[in-house]
Amino acid sequence: MPASKAFNIPNILAFIRLLLAPLMFFLLVGRDSALLTHIHFSWLDYMAAFLFVIASATDFFDGYVARTFNQVTTLGKILDPLADKMLTLAGFLGLMMLDRASEWAIYLIITRELFITGLRVSAASEGLDIAASWMGKVKTVAQMIAIGFLIMQWPGGELLLWIAVLLTLYSGFEYVKGFLKHNSIH
Repeated sequence: MPASKAFNIPNILAFIRLLLAPLMFFLLVGRDSALLTHIHFSWLDYMAAFLFVIASATDFFDGYVARTFNQVTTLGKILDPLADKMLTLAGFLGLMMLDRASEWAIYLIITRELFITGLRVSAASEGLDIAASWMGKVKTVAQMIAIGFLIMQWPGGELLLWIAVLLTLYSGFEYVKGFLKHNSIH
């Protein structure tokens, strides 16, 4: 299948992640909704965690399939990080609203994500493609593990959140350093 095809498996997986993020968010914060009032909170957590795990798995598989079968597309380069951010932000904001996650931790993560997104847009306007670094991938995994622990209210979730914050800030520093290095060359 040519890499120019927009409707390939990796893009479909990213699109599924885009759809699962608001559904998971609704399960976390819509507990007073008439649709969910008859379901015990613990089951809402289980369902949100299940959707989160499925959505997180699509993140691994869309990248794997895209690289392995040469299905990398421009749309995929946009959809994949957007879907990642929608999923993690849905988790973090929902958890913050449930008072399961530190407001400061979430603020730092969101600020970094917005800043780096702006940096990537700026780089793209200059014809540069700033792909996710290895540390950016580690950051995403750390965030996803922290979200899973916090949704399920497992011990260590808050510690994992702060580890994710540190990795998030460090990977942001790496992006900025790379961007500045590239701009000083040109």
